[in-house]
Amino acid sequence: MGLEEILVIGMFAGFMGLLLIGFPVAWALAGIGFLFAVIGHVLVEHMGADLWFSWGGTIGVLDRRLYGIIANELMVALPLFIFMGIMLDRSGIAERLMNSLVRVLGGLRGGYAVTVVIVGVLLAASTGIVGASVVLLGMLSIGPMLQAKYNKSLAVGTACSVGTLGILVPPSIMLVLMADRLGTSEASVGRLFMGALIPGIMLGVMYIAYIVIAAYIKKDLAPAPENRQPLNARALLEVLIAVLPPLALIVAVLGSIFTGFATTTEASAVGALGAVLLALFNRRLSFDVVSKALYQTTRTTAFIFGIFVGATIFAVVLRGLGGDDVIRNAITGLPFGPAGVVLTIMLVVFLLGFFLDWVEITLIILPLVAPVVFSLGVDPVWFAILFAICLQTSFLTPPVGFALFYIKGVCPPGITTLDIYKGVAPFVALQMLGLFLVFFYEPLATWLPAQVYGGR
Repeated sequence: MGLEEILVIGMFAGFMGLLLIGFPVAWALAGIGFLFAVIGHVLVEHMGADLWFSWGGTIGVLDRRLYGIIANELMVALPLFIFMGIMLDRSGIAERLMNSLVRVLGGLRGGYAVTVVIVGVLLAASTGIVGASVVLLGMLSIGPMLQAKYNKSLAVGTACSVGTLGILVPPSIMLVLMADRLGTSEASVGRLFMGALIPGIMLGVMYIAYIVIAAYIKKDLAPAPENRQPLNARALLEVLIAVLPPLALIVAVLGSIFTGFATTTEASAVGALGAVLLALFNRRLSFDVVSKALYQTTRTTAFIFGIFVGATIFAVVLRGLGGDDVIRNAITGLPFGPAGVVLTIMLVVFLLGFFLDWVEITLIILPLVAPVVFSLGVDPVWFAILFAICLQTSFLTPPVGFALFYIKGVCPPGITTLDIYKGVAPFVALQMLGLFLVFFYEPLATWLPAQVYGGR
């Protein structure tokens, strides 16, 4: 093992070690980066080590790299999409959707859980904020499902898992970040949004199928209510009225991107304005709502950009120490073809998801492996969507599955952590099944972008 390999392994080991003892992610990334920059400088300048490391070529270019991140117009879309999602969560749309759909589907066996999935998919396509979606769905649905004698694990697992679809179904802030980190026009934001649309809807359909089949096989899992309200035209009209506003916003945001009428940044501004207007329409707009939404948006954006800065320092030093070559040789040295290499990377990402959030994995791992994978002839959109689906599971896998913490905070006292783990386990399996379907049938991710934008 050469010196470069030792230093690269040491950087990742040091980063994981700081995380395990409780250091914030951004500080751990930046601290390890600076530490190994000093180590590299000492090894080259004072010990004559055979490294292509240069202090001026790494730390010396940080100012330009960091300015490039801040000056990137695409990054303006991040706070706007975040604000859009938070305002929609506070606009009362989800409550209205839930109440109207329950009147239509609540009488069926498992109907309330199916309603949660449908509302969750619409929220995912409207917000893209996992934490807010999970908390909102949990608050709206867990109590009523338990009152309807639903199994505790199914009730909490449905609300928790469906809320994570917001990170995959466009407009997704994760896909915006991924498009920036991939750095290729073949994986633009528009192409990734189109590529994620079919897999995202497919996962929602798989969730519904699982709930219906499980409720049919095991009668006490999700029983039908004893006093079912008759379905009438008024109930169907209420569903239509509840669905149209978020659907119109989705079409306005995604349609403007897909048709080329607006850039991603411009479309995010349209979405933010639309969310404010919907809150006004539902009589939920107030100074307090707007101020809290702005505060939460600022905190979330600062968190992401803080990790951006730390990840940039880490990546610059890693490259300066020969990390690119080490990773490239490790990937190309695998005794598999391109498909086997991609599958191996997905396995590593899945395992990292047990310990790291999607932001860290996207900002650190994706830029390192993507160029090597693309050099093997792998379609960038297909790889990005596989990566995104795999990252989605990181929200549900302990011990750092953030959706598990979000849902625990709104669960009734009788629900234990074990109930949550048991509830999300089938949905994690369904997500892995969805991952393999996209892996073995590439057009699920590439057909729609090719139809809209052309190319393969």
